[in-house]
Amino acid sequence: MLAAFLRRLFFWQTLGYAAISVWLVGVWQWQTWWLLAAWLSLPLLILSVWTAKLTLHSRPPGVGGWAWWRAIAGESWAIYRLFVGSMPWVRSASQLLTPKAAASRVPVLLIHGYCCNYGVWRDVAARLQALGHTVLAINLEPLFCSIDDYAPQVEQAVAQLRAQTGQQRIALVGHSMGGLVIRAWMRAYGDTQVAVAVTLGSPHQGTQITPHAKLPNARQMVWANDWLQALQESESPQRRALLRVALTEQDAIVFPQCAQTLPGVDAQVFSGIGHLQLCTDARVFAWLAAQLNGNGYQQSLG
Repeated sequence: MLAAFLRRLFFWQTLGYAAISVWLVGVWQWQTWWLLAAWLSLPLLILSVWTAKLTLHSRPPGVGGWAWWRAIAGESWAIYRLFVGSMPWVRSASQLLTPKAAASRVPVLLIHGYCCNYGVWRDVAARLQALGHTVLAINLEPLFCSIDDYAPQVEQAVAQLRAQTGQQRIALVGHSMGGLVIRAWMRAYGDTQVAVAVTLGSPHQGTQITPHAKLPNARQMVWANDWLQALQESESPQRRALLRVALTEQDAIVFPQCAQTLPGVDAQVFSGIGHLQLCTDARVFAWLAAQLNGNGYQQSLG
C-alpha cells in the first residue's frame, strides 16, 4: 500500500520535472546537465530543510551543539535513501531471509514504524542474515488503524518464524511505533515465545509532535495518553525484563527524547543521529546485535 503510493508519487514527480525541464531547455536554453544535477539534488535539499525545521523544533530549550547538526544531515540522507531507494520498491507483504549456513542464532522478527514498510530494515536485515540469524520483516497493514489491531498479524508472523526455524522463542525488533506494536502483541498473546524484545526510538511515553492527531494509531502515540498508560500498567516486571530500549537524543519525531523510557528498563542513549537513522547507524546495529546474542550493555554512545 505505502510502496505503491510512493511509486506513483515518484512517477508523477519525475514526469512533472521532465515536462518542466523540456520547457526550460526549449524556451530558456538551460543546460541539460544543470537540470539533471538539480533533479538529483533538489529532493535532498528539500528534505534537509524539512528535517532541520523538525529537529530544531524538537530540541529542548537551551540545548544545542554539533550533535544536532550531525543529526540533521544524517537523518536527511537516511530519509532520502529509505523513502526513495528502498520503501517504494517493496513488492510483497513480508521478506524472509535465511542464513547460508545452518541457523544457530535466535530468529528475528522486524517490525517497522508509522507510515513505513519493511524497506526501512534493508541494512539491518542483511546484516543480521550475515551474522547467522533467520530474519522475517513484515508490513503492517492497514497503515491507519488501532495499534492493537496489528497484534494478530504479529502473532501470525511469530508462528511462521518459529515453524521456519524450529525454535521456540524468537527476538522481536521494532522501530518507532513498531515497539508499541510488540508490547501490544505481548499484552494480547503473552510473552512465552519471546527471547528478547528490542525497541528503537519508540514513543513509550508518546510524542508531542502531533498533539491533535486524528488517526487511530497516531492518537495512541500522543504524549501521555490513556492507551499508553493502560499498556504500561498491563506489564509485569518479568515482561519488562524482556525489553531493551534504545533512543536518540536528537529524535525529531519522538520527543521529549530522553523521556521515552519504561520503569525498570534502562535506555541505551545514542547521540548525533536522527529517528530513521536508528535503522541505518552502525553503532545502533552493533548494540542491537549484542542484545540479540545476550551480551547486552547499557551506556551512552556519542
